Amino acid sequence: MLKATHLASRFEPDVDLDLVRAGAMLHDVGRSRTNGINHAIIGANILRENGVQPEIVKIVERHIGAGITREEAELIGLPAMDYLPITLEEKLVAHADNLIHGTCEVDLDFVIEKWQKKLGRKHPSIQRIIKMHKELTGHLR
Repeated sequence: MLKATHLASRFEPDVDLDLVRAGAMLHDVGRSRTNGINHAIIGANILRENGVQPEIVKIVERHIGAGITREEAELIGLPAMDYLPITLEEKLVAHADNLIHGTCEVDLDFVIEKWQKKLGRKHPSIQRIIKMHKELTGHLR
């Protein structure tokens, strides 16, 4: 949660910090049932079933990497829809999650290397991560 609120401070007063905090606290709730990539969808469903506000549900549903396109979702067996973060709050939580590995803060190079090992060097999500990093931090690296 601290990384997300730290990133969000750059955008005050245009960001809803309460939404960022709630999304950051709940983004991995689906890991209570699975550690697979579908934990985001499962987590969003858990929150929906419990009446959590839709903006937080969307943060949870869209927090993996820099998002997943409809086509990528279909290829990996997720329900066919876009899981790309749209709002500033969604992007902040997604990218803060990228920049934390276990309990340690990591840099963009670490994140890129991690995703390249998982998905391949030329996977389109790598460029989305770099673009999101620049958008949210103002830095290319």
